[in-house]
Amino acid sequence: MNADVVSDHGLWFRVESGGGASGVRRAAERLGRQLELSEQRVADLAIVSAELISNLVKHAQEGSLLLRPVRRAARAGVELVAMDSGPGMADLALSSVDGHSTTGTLGIGLGAIVRQASWFDGYSLPGRGTVLAVQVWDGPLPEPDWAAGLTRPITGEQVSGDAYAVRVVDGRRQVLVCDGLGHGPLAAAASGAALAAFRAAPAGPPAGVVQHLHATMSHTRGAALAVAELDAASGLLRYAGLGNIAAMIVGSGERRRGLVSLPGIAGHQRPVVREYHYPFPPGALLVMHSDGVVDRWDLADYPGLAARSPLAAAATLLRDAGIRRDDACVLVARGEP
Repeated sequence: MNADVVSDHGLWFRVESGGGASGVRRAAERLGRQLELSEQRVADLAIVSAELISNLVKHAQEGSLLLRPVRRAARAGVELVAMDSGPGMADLALSSVDGHSTTGTLGIGLGAIVRQASWFDGYSLPGRGTVLAVQVWDGPLPEPDWAAGLTRPITGEQVSGDAYAVRVVDGRRQVLVCDGLGHGPLAAAASGAALAAFRAAPAGPPAGVVQHLHATMSHTRGAALAVAELDAASGLLRYAGLGNIAAMIVGSGERRRGLVSLPGIAGHQRPVVREYHYPFPPGALLVMHSDGVVDRWDLADYPGLAARSPLAAAATLLRDAGIRRDDACVLVARGEP
């Protein structure tokens, strides 16, 4: 593949000084042109990426940034997700207003990001850090995401063997989280096969979709995976999983409820596939992740996070619970946009 092409996996940048700002800006401009955005929006991307890096350098600890394409039907845009581990902001909304500064600067950084973005969301907690998520599109903003996720490769690899996908088919809102066995390109090939099969699978309940994925993945090294279907009308979540994919329902003011995945490897072993149904009340969230994310997180430790976008929630959990010695993936979904 052309080294100048940014794949749908995206690019992760560690931000430890201002020296890498130009590289991030150039990559953002390159991706904007690759997706055939207008020159004005490419220029806006340059501003957004520069300001995100500037904020990480000036204010943050352990900063990182993900740059990737986002696709909705026949359209494409650019998404940037910046995260850090502190010090965090007491009032993110106030900090996004021009003229507000905590370091004696002009205070226009976050305001500039908000102005150039088609969509912006974030979450910040003093002592824990900040997540900022930005999308830049040509034309009108697509419908809000009801599910979103992030993947990050193990340190030293360029691609992740973990993956996720979202689809709506015949009114069924379904999500997939997949962990290809091992790491690197072969693991990514296994998860890529699962994603392609998921997107092409006939409409059906999660157990049938998982059986379809298993039948199409025998040429790969295999994967742990799980499919969930969120049915807001009936107040149910339908779920079928194989292997070590963690999934939890987090209700408003309630303890999280773990979902059952059975032992097995999709693509191998003739696994038993079983579907389970769970109550899914209004306002609940579904959180799914690979074993590259420790499961000791608690949304109660993040006041207000459940009300933010699925992307901001997923990024916050990846930042705090993801481990660097494994591929990591987090997906967050709600029953309705």
